[in-house]
Amino acid sequence: MTTPILLLNAGSSSIKYQVIDADDEDVLASGIIQRIGDESGTIDHTVDGQTFHETRGFPNHGRALTVLVKMFDEHGPALTSVRAVGHRIVHGGSFFNSTTVLTDEVLDRLREVSPLAPLHNPPGLAGVEAAMRSLPDVPHVAIFDTAFFSTLPAEAYTYAIPRELAAEHGIRKYGFHGTSHSYVSRKVAEVLGEPYESFDQIVCHLGNGASISAVRGGEAVEASMGLTPLAGLVMGTRSGDVDPGLHAFLARRLGMSIDDIDTLLNKKSGMLGLSGVTDFRDINELIAEGDADARLALDVYTHRLLSYIGSYIAVLGGVKAITFTAGVGENNPGLRAAIADRLAFLGVTLDAAANDTRSKEPRVISGPDSAITLLVVPTNEELAMARETKEAIGA
Repeated sequence: MTTPILLLNAGSSSIKYQVIDADDEDVLASGIIQRIGDESGTIDHTVDGQTFHETRGFPNHGRALTVLVKMFDEHGPALTSVRAVGHRIVHGGSFFNSTTVLTDEVLDRLREVSPLAPLHNPPGLAGVEAAMRSLPDVPHVAIFDTAFFSTLPAEAYTYAIPRELAAEHGIRKYGFHGTSHSYVSRKVAEVLGEPYESFDQIVCHLGNGASISAVRGGEAVEASMGLTPLAGLVMGTRSGDVDPGLHAFLARRLGMSIDDIDTLLNKKSGMLGLSGVTDFRDINELIAEGDADARLALDVYTHRLLSYIGSYIAVLGGVKAITFTAGVGENNPGLRAAIADRLAFLGVTLDAAANDTRSKEPRVISGPDSAITLLVVPTNEELAMARETKEAIGA
């Protein structure tokens, strides 16, 4: 018996997708549609090791899904075998704390919370609606980035603003990248050979978007991202934490609008704003050439990450494991070594050879005498989505 599940991750101008057999967890197909809304969009569809490429206009998500279905019809696997469609939804607001089968009522609720994630939820919903039209005969399921963090205690998710305002508009910390944090934290327990609920850990999801979580006995108790995915760590183009007064300062001093400031902090800041580039390979090359801005950018990034790790160790009262995942976390041994060195006062030691080894397998990179176990665990959000979708439809 097989349970093929189509997984869709719709962004504002792209759709990433995979078909995973949720029983044996094999990837049957994968692909990406890029530049939706552009006359020169592309689709790359990979099946059985072969990639099929097309360039064409995708005026909207509906047209993009039509072409996606056509690629499956022409190159396989047959979508008639798909048992369900799982959709990544960035923000579930306070309504959704677990994976949910999509209904008209659920879609209405998601439209209500769209203002909480104006850059992410609207395109996600456009993808959902287009997919439901293209594949109407199978259940569609929403997997929420915020769900893993529904266990945050009130002291962690509450902002110190008037409580009536917060309650009326759902203003609180939600946390994001939850699917990755859930998958990785559970995988850590497997690697260590210990029950998931038996120890405390910190997960550092370091990609173009970056976040960190504190997990106590299998439940998230702190997260760096907040009401939106802008808060917390320094990211590729996002600033992470800044003084909230910066918005008023920029508006009064430079006459910037709220939209201008939002664009500045989300798309023109972070490593891009500090160094002019976002890829850590480029940053390391610039540092090697003596570029002072790139050096400072990396120092700021490392300092912010270290500050969060330190505060989460305090929140948890100590940790057994600290794990690095996502593109930067998995592929930057220099950053991991810098963090280990700064944590040496806690008894952390690094196995330099293990840290420098490039591998797609989860692994321990700390020394055998380290007081805290350091790990690298490649994330697999699509597999986590497939598992959750299978469970939601009772397959």
